[in-house]
Amino acid sequence: MKGAQATLKLAAEHQVTLAILKQDSPSCGSLYIYDGTFMDTKMPGEGTTTELLRQNGFKVFGEDQIDEVEKELARMDG
Repeated sequence: MKGAQATLKLAAEHQVTLAILKQDSPSCGSLYIYDGTFMDTKMPGEGTTTELLRQNGFKVFGEDQIDEVEKELARMDG
């Protein structure tokens, strides 16, 4: 949670509009996260940092969602 709070603070200070974070991470996953058993098992969900950023209005994507990021950037520019 400390890292998530620090990320939120930096995102707000630097007027970030969207973030691309590491998919599957327990902190940064945006669609799936590892279940914590160290058995390489994933489950649907979002990590703590992703959840906190989204709760505060930031758009968060995984690195495997570049097409969606490009669409979002086009909407923002339009």
